[in-house]
Amino acid sequence: MTDKLRQCLDWQLYNDLLEQKCDNPHDFLGIRRCGRGQIITVYRPMAVHVSIIDKTNGDEYEMERVDDKGLFALYIKKGKISEYTVNVMYSEDDIVSYVDPYSFPSFIGEFDRYLFAEGNHREIYNKLGAHIMECNGSMGVLFAVWAPNAQGVSVVGDFNMWDGSLHQMRRLEKSGIFELFIPGVLEGAIYKYKITSADGSTLFKADPYANYAQIRPDNASVVYDINKFKWNDSEWIDKRSKIDRETRRRMPMTIYECHLGSWKKHDDGSEDGFYTYRELAKELGAYLKKMKYTHVELMGVAEYPFDGSWGYQVTGYYAPTSRYGTPDDFKFFVDHMHSLGIEVILDWVPAHFPRDEHGLGKFDGTPLYEHPDTRRGEHPDWGTYIFNYSRNEVSNFLIANALFWTKEYHIDGLRVDAVASMLYLDYGKRDGEWLPNPDGSNENRDAIRLFGKLNTVVPKEVPGVYIIAEESTAWAGVTAPVDFSGLGFMFKWNMGWMNDFLEYMKMDPLFRSGNHGKLCFSMMYAYSENFVLVLSHDEVVHGKASMIYKMPGDLPDKMANLRTAYGFMYGHPGKKLLFMGQEFGQTREWSEARELDWNLLEYPEHKSLHKYVKDLNKLYCEYDALYYNDCDPMGFEWMTCDDNENSTVAYIRRGSTPGRQLLFVCNFVPVLHEKYRIGVPCRGTYSLMLNSDDEQYGGKGIEVQKSVKAKKVPCDGKDYSIELDVPPLSTMIFRFNYKEEL
Repeated sequence: MTDKLRQCLDWQLYNDLLEQKCDNPHDFLGIRRCGRGQIITVYRPMAVHVSIIDKTNGDEYEMERVDDKGLFALYIKKGKISEYTVNVMYSEDDIVSYVDPYSFPSFIGEFDRYLFAEGNHREIYNKLGAHIMECNGSMGVLFAVWAPNAQGVSVVGDFNMWDGSLHQMRRLEKSGIFELFIPGVLEGAIYKYKITSADGSTLFKADPYANYAQIRPDNASVVYDINKFKWNDSEWIDKRSKIDRETRRRMPMTIYECHLGSWKKHDDGSEDGFYTYRELAKELGAYLKKMKYTHVELMGVAEYPFDGSWGYQVTGYYAPTSRYGTPDDFKFFVDHMHSLGIEVILDWVPAHFPRDEHGLGKFDGTPLYEHPDTRRGEHPDWGTYIFNYSRNEVSNFLIANALFWTKEYHIDGLRVDAVASMLYLDYGKRDGEWLPNPDGSNENRDAIRLFGKLNTVVPKEVPGVYIIAEESTAWAGVTAPVDFSGLGFMFKWNMGWMNDFLEYMKMDPLFRSGNHGKLCFSMMYAYSENFVLVLSHDEVVHGKASMIYKMPGDLPDKMANLRTAYGFMYGHPGKKLLFMGQEFGQTREWSEARELDWNLLEYPEHKSLHKYVKDLNKLYCEYDALYYNDCDPMGFEWMTCDDNENSTVAYIRRGSTPGRQLLFVCNFVPVLHEKYRIGVPCRGTYSLMLNSDDEQYGGKGIEVQKSVKAKKVPCDGKDYSIELDVPPLSTMIFRFNYKEEL
C-alpha cells in the first residue's frame, strides 16, 4: 500500500466499520478528496479483485487490496471521477457490478430533521422508511430510520445476503436519523435494520415506517411503491372535503364493524382461507350495499404478528397487513367502497404496542418509542408497551400515521382504540405500578396534548375526515372542541348505554320492571357527547356469549327480544354500530379463526332477523328523524318512560322538518298490551312503518292497527293520545307529520 493511500485512510473509522458501529461510513467509504487527488474506498469481504469504471469515459481502474478483510482503495493523482460503477470479482463465475451507495449525497434535509425533532413533520413517512427513487440516473431505494442511541445501523436483506457489513448507514448530525441510498434494490426486496446498540448488542428490527411486510410468522419488511395506484374517487374526496363538523353530526351512520379475516373464508384447503382485499371489496361491498349500511369499520388492518390480537397489537403502523394482499389491493378495497357510497373507518391503535423482538420495543437498544419509566411505559395486564407521548419524535410518528391512512389510503374516519387507557396513568394498574403527576393526579397530560393535536391537525390537513374515540369512562368533553378545552373527537362510543342496555336485555322479562332505569337512564346524558351506540366485537367474545344467546327464553323468545332490542337501539339518539354476524343472529361467539356461520341463513328465524336489520337500515337512511338531530335535544322526546310495570316505553324522533317524524313503541315483556294508550305530541294520523312482530321478521304476526288517528284524550302529560295493541316483545315504528293545535 502506498504512503499516500495510508495517509488518506482513517483507521479508527475503519475499525468502527469492521465492528459495524460506524455511524458515518461516508467519511471512509466511497469517493472523496485527498490532498490534490481523489480516493475511492470499497469494502467487500471475500472479494478477489475490485475495479472502478469511470461512467464518463469508460476507463477502468484496478483497486489496491489494502488488507485481507475486504478493504480496497484507489488513489487518483490526476483527473477527476464524478460517477462510477464498482466491479467485484468473487470468482471467475461470480462477478458483481453495482453503483456505489457511498457516492450519493444525503437526501433528508436539515428542515425535515428540524420538523421531525420538533414533532411537526406531517409527512415524515415520505422521508423515513424505504422509498423507491432515482438519483443521478440510478434507480434504487432510500432507507432511513430513527435510532438515536444506536452506535451503528445497517440495512440487511435478500439483496446483500443479510450481511450487516455491506450497507452501513450514516447518522444525520444530531437528529438520530440514519440514512442510505442503495442503487439497484427493487420493489419486493425483503429487509430489516441491523442495529448495534450502545452496549454493543445486536438487534434486528423491522422498519417502523415500512409500507409492506412479510406475512407472519416471517416478519421482515418489504420494499413497496405505494404511489402507483390510480384512484377513481376524486369526486368522493372532493365532496367529503366540504363536510364540516356540524354537517357530520347530522349525517346518517349505520356502521358494520368487520374483521376481514373471518367475515368469510375460502374452503379451498389453503392454510388460512383468507379472502383478498380485492375479493372482499366485491363481496363485502355488495353485501353492505344490499343491507343498506352506510359505513364499514375495519378491525386491525395495520400489520400485526399474532392473529389472536385481532390487529390491536401492531408492529407495522404504516403497512396494511399482508394477510389479505398488497397495499395496492387495500387501496382497491377503499376505492371500491367509495364507488358504492360506503365510508371506510379504520381502527387505529396509539395506546400500546407489543413486545415482539422485531417491533418497536427497545428499538435501538433503549426505550425509544415506549416511556422509559416502566410505571408509565408498560401495561402490566396486557403485557405491552405504552408510547412515550411526551417525546416529540414519537408524537410525530403517531400524528403522521393518522395522516398517512387518511391521505395515502383515503380512509374516511379513524376509531381510536382504548382511549381510556391513554387518559389515565393508573389505568389497569395496581398501587406501585403507576407514577402519578407531581400534584398526585392521574390524568396523562402528554396523551391529552396528543389528542388535542391529533384532532386539530387531521381535520385541517384532510378536511372531512373524522375521528371517533372508544372511551369507556365519564371523562368530560371527549367530543368537545379543543378550543373549548375538549379532546376534540368527532364522536365517542357510548359504552355506558351499551353496558346498561345489555344488562337489561339479558334479564328475564319478569325482572325488567324493577330495572327500568337501565333502559331509560342513558337519556340523562345522551347530549353530553356526540355518541355512537355500539354493539361491538368486544361484546361477543371471551365467554360473553353471542348477541342472540344473551337474550332470555327459548329461540323464538330470543329472536323476539333481539328484534325489540335492535328496534329500540335504532330509535335511540346516537349513530349506530353492529358487529358482523349480529345482523342474522350468529349463535356461536365470534372467533378470528373461523368465518361467520353463514349457514344459519338457511333457517327461517335467522333469515327473518337478517331481513329485519336490512329494513331497519333502510328506514334509518330514508328518515332523517333517526339521525339528523342525534346530538340535539329537540330530536328526541319521551312519550312514556315511567311505565316500568309494563316494561314499555314510547318516544318520538324529530328530523329536519315537521313532517316525517317517527314514534317508537317498545314492549320488553312477552305480554300483549291490548288497547294500550300512549300520549302523542300532536293530532293527526300515525301510520305503522315497521313492526318487529311481523311474520316476515319471524314474529307472531299479531294483528295490529296499521294506522291510528290521535284523539284529544290527555295521556302521559300530552293533550293527544292514541290507543293500540302492542304485541309482546316488540318494537313498532309509526310515521306522523307534526301538526299544530287547531
